[in-house]
Amino acid sequence: MADFQHDFSNPADKFHLNAASGWIGLGDLDSARAELDQVSPEIRSHPAVLMVQSELLFAEKNWERLLPLNETLLGQYPKLEFLWINRSYALHELKRTQDAFDALLPAVKKFPKRWLIRYNLACYCSQLGALKEAIQWLQKAIELAGKKEIKSMALDDSDLQPLWKEIREF
Repeated sequence: MADFQHDFSNPADKFHLNAASGWIGLGDLDSARAELDQVSPEIRSHPAVLMVQSELLFAEKNWERLLPLNETLLGQYPKLEFLWINRSYALHELKRTQDAFDALLPAVKKFPKRWLIRYNLACYCSQLGALKEAIQWLQKAIELAGKKEIKSMALDDSDLQPLWKEIREF
């Protein structure tokens, strides 16, 4: 995101944007929103501002507003893995799990070494009742990230609860 910030003509806008991102990281979403509200109206459609808005909407679990914003950003920045993941996560939270799976599947080829994409696909398959496919995706995540890390996370993830018995046996 830092690449987007260099062309702000008003240093106060960069300050507010950085402050908003910092407040999000600290979990103070009201302060983050207040900082974003102080950004100059003429740059509110700037990609850096939209990225921070996306962060905030994710933190607020505002899936309805996050989804179209992430669609827009993903159209402009298809190489940003987190946009793929967040879009699908929003779809899943909106009870559109099949859409979440379908939207994330193309990211497997775009990001061949990224375990979180495969992990999320495992979660979606698990919730859709495709348990054998879920195990396959989980095993691919393990190949990329390591058994101990993925197993521990998976046994704490309610989306994978239908697989907990199998996961314990990994």
